[in-house]
Amino acid sequence: MEPIWAVGLMTGTVLDGNIDVALLKTDGETVETAGAYTLAPYPPEIRFLLEESLAQARVWEFEGPEPAIFAVAEEALTRAQSRAVQDLVESAGLTMAEIGIVGFHGQTVLHRAPNRERLGDTRQLGDGELMASILGCKVAYDFRTADVRAGGQGAPLAAVYHAALLRGVDRSGDSAVLNLGGVGNVSWWDGEDLVIAFDTGPANAPLNDFIKSLGLGEMDRDGALGASGKVDEERLARLLEHPYMTAPYPKSLDRYSFTAAMADGLSPEDGAATLSAFTASAVGKALDLLPRRPKRLIVAGGGRRNPTIMAMLEQRAGVEAVSADEFGWRGDAVEAELFAFLAVRVLRGLPISFPTTTGAPRPLQGGRLAG
Repeated sequence: MEPIWAVGLMTGTVLDGNIDVALLKTDGETVETAGAYTLAPYPPEIRFLLEESLAQARVWEFEGPEPAIFAVAEEALTRAQSRAVQDLVESAGLTMAEIGIVGFHGQTVLHRAPNRERLGDTRQLGDGELMASILGCKVAYDFRTADVRAGGQGAPLAAVYHAALLRGVDRSGDSAVLNLGGVGNVSWWDGEDLVIAFDTGPANAPLNDFIKSLGLGEMDRDGALGASGKVDEERLARLLEHPYMTAPYPKSLDRYSFTAAMADGLSPEDGAATLSAFTASAVGKALDLLPRRPKRLIVAGGGRRNPTIMAMLEQRAGVEAVSADEFGWRGDAVEAELFAFLAVRVLRGLPISFPTTTGAPRPLQGGRLAG
């Protein structure tokens, strides 16, 4: 298949108020061209709808009818993200007729990993059929459900794209990709045929929630609070005893698997420092599980902008931490690019999850096609 233009969309569980939108020319195996990207702000009313949807999802827990707010939020976010696609395509000097497919992840409101007694479950808000009708092109969406129903974790899905990026910078197996969004996830490629990926632990979500709960803004901007605080080492040691830290992969987390309550009773500075240290230390524990410990992490996602976390990765995870931007990647766009890449794989019928990334029983096609 010749490479085609695809648009990828991502809104993470950290709820930073932005829609990540990126253009990618790809055949789903290699990247020919990374096109325009943007962070398109959500209207405030949609952000409120999403925050309320996440809150109600935690009460719902996949039991009984879905909260009514889901349908309202789903339509609103689908229309907003459709506009974001149209705006990006137009700004890039393209038309929708030149777009082969859109990859629409939607908004995760609840994700439950499987256990020995039951399959997992996952819910992303996003109406692919509505988006296809608005945009007049094919849309791939609902990327996680097929994997979960087959017994997989449904996450992370980034590995196949991260491996494609790594082929251009390091085929030795000495580098891994770390994405720090609401949750952290790592992807490691051995340079040949083996790709391993799993969630490392909490990343920005508990830290942001802690800062917001104190009325100190949306995040620990530039890691300033964490840098001025002192890590509660005793508390950190207890947090690192959580069974998730040493559980074998494949494994995944929900945004609220670890919460801001981990910092209860600490000052703003010490709380931020302790939560940042937990993120970095959890990454170190994760790297210990890999067949070969990487020497370098290429860090994407919002967490790479926190110098305190980046420094703690070196100090506490024992690994060189380098921003994805230093490799010519677009650190803010990697997640959106991923869903453009996966959308083309869905279109081609190629697998998007694997036994060593989600625990799927075999390489699995996933996603649904609309349009």
